[in-house]
Amino acid sequence: MNGSAQRRTGGGDIPPGLHLVAVPIGAARDITLRALDVLAGADVLAAEDTRSLRHLLEIHGIALNGRPLVAYHDHNEAVALPRLLGALRAGKSVAYAPEAGTPLVSDPGFGLVRAAVAEGLPVVAVPGASAMLAALAVSGLPSDRFLFAGFPPAAAGERARFLAELAPLRATLILYESPRRVGRLLAELAAALGEGRQAALCRELTKRFEEVARGNLAELATRFAEAEPKGEIVLVIDRGEERVADAASLEDALRAALETLSVKDAAAEVAKATGAAKRDVYQLALKLSER
Repeated sequence: MNGSAQRRTGGGDIPPGLHLVAVPIGAARDITLRALDVLAGADVLAAEDTRSLRHLLEIHGIALNGRPLVAYHDHNEAVALPRLLGALRAGKSVAYAPEAGTPLVSDPGFGLVRAAVAEGLPVVAVPGASAMLAALAVSGLPSDRFLFAGFPPAAAGERARFLAELAPLRATLILYESPRRVGRLLAELAAALGEGRQAALCRELTKRFEEVARGNLAELATRFAEAEPKGEIVLVIDRGEERVADAASLEDALRAALETLSVKDAAAEVAKATGAAKRDVYQLALKLSER
C-alpha cells in the first residue's frame, strides 16, 4: 500500500449529496486524487458493477469500513433508486461510479441524477477518464465541434435512419460499438457517409493492447470485415462536406424510414436529415408507399 492510499481511510468528511465519480477506463492509475478522496470518505458507495469498484478500491488501498456498497444499474433501478434517494434525503454523501469512465456517458445513472435534481438534492461531478474524449484526443480529427452519438441501434431499419441523420452533420462524430458488430457498422457508415470520409477506430484505450487504426471508412471497413477486433471500441469519424442528398440517397433513406414510420413522419425525418425540400421528399415518399 502506498502512502497516498494509507491516508485515504474514510472519515465521512465528504459534503452531503450525490457525487458522480469518473473511474479509469483501463489503467488503474488514471483515477484522480479527488476521486480517491470521495471514494474513501463518502457515507454510501454505489456502483454499476460492485465487483469492479471493489477491485478498484483494493488496488488503491481504500477500505469500505462497514459502509454500504449498493449496486445500481438499469435492471435494479426500481429497488436501488429509493434506497439511494433515502440516503441523500438523510443528508448523507453518496458516491456513484460506473464500471468504467464517466458516469451517464452510455452508462447508467441518469434516473438517479434526475430524481436527485427533482428533489433539489446536491449533485456534484468528480471528473476524470472518458473513453469518448480520449478517443477524440488521439484520433487526429477536428475537435472544435463534435457529436457523441453513443451506440447505434441494433435493428437494421432504425440503424439506417440513425446513420441518415448523422450524414449531413458538420461535426466530428463519435460512436461506441461492440467488436462483433463494428465491421458491419463500418461498411454501413461508408455507404451512408461516404467511403472517403476519414475515421479512427480506437481499441482498448489506456490498456496494454491499445490500438488506433486510422484511414478512410472504406479502408477500415475492408480491414475489419473479417478480422474482428477485441476489446472496447470507439469510432471517431471526420465531419463531412456539406451536401444535398441525390435522388438515390433520398430513396434509400425513405425506404428505410417507411419500414416503421408513416409517410408523413418518414418524409419529415428524411427531409430534416438530408436538407432536401420537404415537399419533394413527401411526394417521393408517397410514390414509394404505393409501390
